[in-house]
Amino acid sequence: MDASARERLIEGTRELLWDRGYLGTSPTAILRRSGVGQGSMYHHFQGKPDLALAAEQRSAEIMKAQSEGVLKGPGTALERIAGYLLLDREVLRGCAVGRLAGDPEIIEREELRQPVRDALDQVRVLLAEVIEQAQQDGELDAALRPSDLAATLSAVLQGGYVLARAEQSCEPFDRAVQGALGLLRAHSADPESIPAR
Repeated sequence: MDASARERLIEGTRELLWDRGYLGTSPTAILRRSGVGQGSMYHHFQGKPDLALAAEQRSAEIMKAQSEGVLKGPGTALERIAGYLLLDREVLRGCAVGRLAGDPEIIEREELRQPVRDALDQVRVLLAEVIEQAQQDGELDAALRPSDLAATLSAVLQGGYVLARAEQSCEPFDRAVQGALGLLRAHSADPESIPAR
């Protein structure tokens, strides 16, 4: 049994979880999406929960890598925070990790809830570190609490996804991001350094 079959199973399940949720991700749909046989699935994974966990962990890794790519990348701390907020995202599809937080089948199982919680927490902590750096560099008001502002920015993005999906329009997400950028400008030593879009 080749490793590529395992990868296709994980990626197929990841896509299905993102689009359909846990209940909508049947073994038949996984096999169809991944293009592998049933024997491969049960060779690599004990069952659907085991495969769903691997898929969630993959989504968490992707989310963390994308966040780090911007928040630990070049530019001032404030430019990196703004760059993170302005990342190109599949807004109407929602956040691959965040959508799982609203899935009752995921949330009721500790082992499936853990990767969601960890991924969202890792991004929030990383944001708080960059916010703190911006304060140390004199870019942001030192009176702001980095952990609170990081939680606010995370909530803006996750809430923006929900509003956009409800309206089937990117506009609510874009307005939420613009509001967050306005908040940063209001507490910045150099508001002009924060792009509008």
